[in-house]
Amino acid sequence: QVQLVESGGGLVQAGDSLRLSCAASGRTSSSLAMGWFRQATGKEREFVAAISGSGSIRRYANSVKGRFTISRDNAKNTVYLQMNSLNPEDTAVYYCASTLASWVRGVMVRDYDYWGQGTQVTVSS
Repeated sequence: QVQLVESGGGLVQAGDSLRLSCAASGRTSSSLAMGWFRQATGKEREFVAAISGSGSIRRYANSVKGRFTISRDNAKNTVYLQMNSLNPEDTAVYYCASTLASWVRGVMVRDYDYWGQGTQVTVSS
């Protein structure tokens, strides 16, 4: 089992920055690939970013590439999502997710095994 707890969401204005954190605990959480997804109201959950267990491999959705950065601190069992130049289209509940592998298996919801409860990010125009 892997437990995931997100934090850092909130209400910001367009152009602002925000950093989300995901604290992981449980089964060798520091070696597992992790990802961030988001779900806007009335839409399906979509991939945002992923990082391998070592942190050497990172993948991003085209919509956030160049604005968002995923990173991890394995000593703290924490994964971060730094979000810059936020715009109203980034408004969503952001979810942290974990796989049971050290490599990034994919960008689909089904590629991830454990999920956090989500944190709301709202960007006003």
